[in-house]
Amino acid sequence: MSAPGSGSQMAVPAVCGNEEVGDSLENGRQEAVICLGSEIKSRAVVKYSAAPPPTTYALLQEKTDLKLPPANWLRESSQLGPAGTTVLGSSSRNKPFSSFGMAYDFIDSIGNDVDVVSDSENIKKLLKIPYSKSHVSMAVHRVGRTLLLDELDIQELFMRSSQTGDWSWLKEFYQRLVDQKWQRKKKSKEHWYQKAILSKFLYYSINGDATAEPVPAHSGGHDEEVKECGPGPSWPATFTSSSDSETPTSPKEENVSMENKYALGHVASVTKEQNLPTLFNEGENSQGLRNDFARNILWTFEDIHMLVGSNMPIFGGGRYPAVSLRLRDNNKPINVLTGIDYWLDNLMCNVPELVMCFHVNGIVQKYEMIKTEDIPHLENSTFSTRVVKDIAQNILSFLKSNCAKEGHTYWLFKASGSDIVKLYDLTTLCEEAAEEKCQNPFTLPVAVLLYKVASNMMKKNQNRKHYGTIRTLLLNCIKLLDQERHPQIIASANYMLSELFQLDEPPEEISGESFRGGGSEDSYSEEEEEEDLPEDSDENSSYRTCSDPPDVSRAVAVIRSVVELSVPEKYKYTDQIRPNYAFPFSHDKEERCRHVLSYVLKGLKAVDSSIKRESDLPAADPNTPIPLKYEEGSDSTGQNAVEKEISLLLDRGPCQEDIKHPTRSGMIPGSWQHRMKLQLFLKASKAYYVLSEAATNLLKYGRALRYIKLALQCHDAYCSVSSSLHPEVLLFHSQCLSLCGDIQLMLAQNASSRAAYVEEYSYQTKEDQEILHSLHRECSCQAFNMATDLATDPEYQLFVSCKCYEAAFELLTSSNLKTQRPNQLAQILKRLGNIRNEMGVFYMNQAAAMQTEKEVKLSVSAAEQEMWKKSFSFFEKGLKDFEAINDNTNMALLLCNTGRLMRICAQAHCAVSTDVSRGEFSPEEALYYNKGVDYYLRAMKSLGTREGHEAVWDSVNWELSTTYFTLATLLQDFAPLSRKAQEQIEREVTEAMMKSLKYCDLQTESARQPLYQYRAATIHHRLASMYHSCFRNQVGNEHLRKQHRTLAELHYGKAVQLFLSLRDAPCELLRVQLERVAFAEFQMAGQSSTSSKMRTLSGALEIMMETRHAFQLIHKELLDEGKVTLAGDGCETTGTESSASAGISTQEVQKLIGVFEPSFSFLLLHLVKLITTSKRKPSSTKEEEAVKLYKQIYSRLLRADKASPLVHRVALYLELLEHLSQQSDCNDNVASP
Repeated sequence: MSAPGSGSQMAVPAVCGNEEVGDSLENGRQEAVICLGSEIKSRAVVKYSAAPPPTTYALLQEKTDLKLPPANWLRESSQLGPAGTTVLGSSSRNKPFSSFGMAYDFIDSIGNDVDVVSDSENIKKLLKIPYSKSHVSMAVHRVGRTLLLDELDIQELFMRSSQTGDWSWLKEFYQRLVDQKWQRKKKSKEHWYQKAILSKFLYYSINGDATAEPVPAHSGGHDEEVKECGPGPSWPATFTSSSDSETPTSPKEENVSMENKYALGHVASVTKEQNLPTLFNEGENSQGLRNDFARNILWTFEDIHMLVGSNMPIFGGGRYPAVSLRLRDNNKPINVLTGIDYWLDNLMCNVPELVMCFHVNGIVQKYEMIKTEDIPHLENSTFSTRVVKDIAQNILSFLKSNCAKEGHTYWLFKASGSDIVKLYDLTTLCEEAAEEKCQNPFTLPVAVLLYKVASNMMKKNQNRKHYGTIRTLLLNCIKLLDQERHPQIIASANYMLSELFQLDEPPEEISGESFRGGGSEDSYSEEEEEEDLPEDSDENSSYRTCSDPPDVSRAVAVIRSVVELSVPEKYKYTDQIRPNYAFPFSHDKEERCRHVLSYVLKGLKAVDSSIKRESDLPAADPNTPIPLKYEEGSDSTGQNAVEKEISLLLDRGPCQEDIKHPTRSGMIPGSWQHRMKLQLFLKASKAYYVLSEAATNLLKYGRALRYIKLALQCHDAYCSVSSSLHPEVLLFHSQCLSLCGDIQLMLAQNASSRAAYVEEYSYQTKEDQEILHSLHRECSCQAFNMATDLATDPEYQLFVSCKCYEAAFELLTSSNLKTQRPNQLAQILKRLGNIRNEMGVFYMNQAAAMQTEKEVKLSVSAAEQEMWKKSFSFFEKGLKDFEAINDNTNMALLLCNTGRLMRICAQAHCAVSTDVSRGEFSPEEALYYNKGVDYYLRAMKSLGTREGHEAVWDSVNWELSTTYFTLATLLQDFAPLSRKAQEQIEREVTEAMMKSLKYCDLQTESARQPLYQYRAATIHHRLASMYHSCFRNQVGNEHLRKQHRTLAELHYGKAVQLFLSLRDAPCELLRVQLERVAFAEFQMAGQSSTSSKMRTLSGALEIMMETRHAFQLIHKELLDEGKVTLAGDGCETTGTESSASAGISTQEVQKLIGVFEPSFSFLLLHLVKLITTSKRKPSSTKEEEAVKLYKQIYSRLLRADKASPLVHRVALYLELLEHLSQQSDCNDNVASP
């Protein structure tokens, strides 16, 4: 039953047995059917039908003479389809590639879903082998679990071989081993007579008139028609690509719902506008690759799934919507072969009834209607449907077990009258014959089919577990073809192989089994990995012995007797053909990229081999000017040249003019070579990009620069042959430029390893050289040389990096990618801000180095000012970049660096006199320090709070505190007294110190907390010293003096507390304590009463005793230093030897001791004098003991050896202070109640 329209699908179960056929056709659901007491399952789905809905056949009147042709004979009829345009009446005149035409149209079913693809006539011929003595000759091809069967007309093939010389090796093999007396057998006149009256009968049946009408004059007599319509050459010429033949497009193409133009599909990550080229035009249809069947049916017979093509005419009539018409000679009974033929036709086409028209010598006698399920029970035609089912299963198992190699052409042959069926591997025989593989006319259709199946799987199945299957299909496709004859398919297959290796994302953690080739019983494998079965195994169905005839020994497998096919499960298909093939998956990016590049190179070689050589190109048109690139001389070097190069690069954007002339290599724009090269160039560029990115992650920056150079050279070649650039290509180009900028930046920051980078950069593989050679066929690939050269100057590398980022940014903003890829734009802006920060820091450091190198800082040089301007300019630009993407953290960092630049400018403006002494604090210094403060405050404002960016916040906070502290220190130490009053300077110092103290974060635990504590202690110490000085110098204003004294005591106390919390600042602690003692001594000098002096001196002595903690730390440091020195030099160091250790300065300690010793002696002496010279005698024994102790300590201080080692002197002071502290403690205990 045909489907009512083109491209329609309808599933209808065919029924045999006692079931009601009409009910089955109506509900369309029953699949299990019964034949002769056994269940035979048959289900058919019409996948495509070119025939119109069936119409009622014309019932011919009795005595109608079928020898007379009707008026419509041999005219084109949609009802009869191909069966009506030839006297054959069916599709027995098969084309050798009919199965390929169906496979191309239903590519989704090939490889997995379908077991067999063939003409219905071939299926019937196979299933009738045990019943028939006729010869069988079929070509078998395997694709996965699918077998493609085509009639191999040996007689026609050898007729052609004698004319062209093709397949001569097969003719010799056939004559030598199979049939030594071969000659072409001609059909009898009776055969053509029967075919002719069948054709006329069919035309009468659609004519609707039972009377014979005269044939029009132009048609001629029927004898002539029979002669003319006899079998002509049906075998095509050697199969070639469409460039060798041109045939008008078939009208069937309009009715087909699927694609009939065999184009290479868009696969994987190919950009949408770059479709791969078409393999063939419709010229291939003339070669037999068209799907000419009236209907294509997916027929399931038991567990066998077959895609069959049928041209059987189907009519309406009777109680059922579909019947088949048959013409039989009433004098000849129906035999088993005819019954099987009728039964299988009806099963395949879902026809429930058969209408038989009987005739005698061409005169119609009667009609008889037979149900399909009754056909196996006809008189003289009885056969077992179960046996037919067993035959089908055995033949399929035999073929699947032995037709093991994808891409090979197998020949299933049974000689006429013989019971032996042999299977030969023609591909192997052809190779042994030392003839070219293109001599096999099946080579190209098989290769195209393998390619199409792989392409379809790649489109439909993105799951990587199918990649092993796809890879093997493509490798087998390439193996079949000769590059000189079929470069397009080879280039396309290699490109698809390169697409299998994922470059843009990391591989998933998947078990190894998931990458096997399908994992099914019909998995794919390469020919080299095949494991053949033993020759004597049952599964191989090959019973070879020494006595075998020579033709049997050359066969792959043999069925000794056709009777074996009727034995249930005589041949079983087992999965012992070959092991599952695993995809060469690797977690290593470089290995995957190398696989990609190897296939890209093979594809490029295939394309290049197909392009005309330069000597074959047409002469240049003298009227067409040759474009030349103009380059300036000396001005084209350095940074100006890079800027020009980048600007030229940006001009090659999406607005290029269409390329109308042949490319440099002779490619015609729009040709398949042109489109394929675009894809291969782009793929190679992506592979090199991934390699460069991987090398960057491994810190191999020389290798990374080499790979990004190759990536940009591939892109340059792509631009030279492309008429326009797709947005996705522009996006990838911006990524390449961005990565190039990253690499140049890293090279500038790691200049110390330049020798290793040069070695990495200079190395090049042979594969890279060959790809570069192919690129040079299209362009010079010089556009990015300056951007990818390995320079020696860090400044130049930073400049190149910046220009790469700027070019990437302009590419994104000049196209519509700005809105499509906001994330990409943000990343580029972030990189731009970063490189501008790096360049700003570079020029800032250059300026700082110039300051250090100057011996006398009399004025600011012009070179320094130029460095400042460059640095400030880059900081400003970077700030705008980060501001555009609201990156507050990096904005704060750039503002912080700008503040540091202001401090460097301030340091450069410090006044230095001719005697190299520091002058007063200048207004320029104050200006730049205040500017620095402003930038730091802006940075703090940008951050807002500490949460979320603690490190940056702490850094800015520290720098701001440092700036205030430096400003205050310089104001205090180099007071501009020539411009400002002392009081104003003191106020400014106090204000700056307090602001610095404000940003000293003493509460937060961090690495900087000790620094903050030290700075806070220093600030308090300096403020105390300033108020101490003011107190000394203030005269007259007692209130102000009292205020200064209070503030000095307050800040001295805070300084002592903070220094006590630090264990690494004993000298500072000792200095503060000594200043406190001096402050007390100065106060005592102004006192008149003995009691006041006594109290002041006693307080000063207590402060002196507090220095014991500082001396303990100093003594420990000196002892540790002495141990280190003894271990290193073997001798002790004396106190006079000033060696600055990591923790303490002996010179500083000696200076402080020089202050401590006289001050201590002064306190003891004056205390003794005050106690002994007072008007009253010592009131108690306590005072007497104190005086005695003071005298002893004073005596020991006077007798101390000033030349003794420093550590001994410190130990002496510790001992004396310890005695003094013990006496004080005893007095306190006695005094307490």
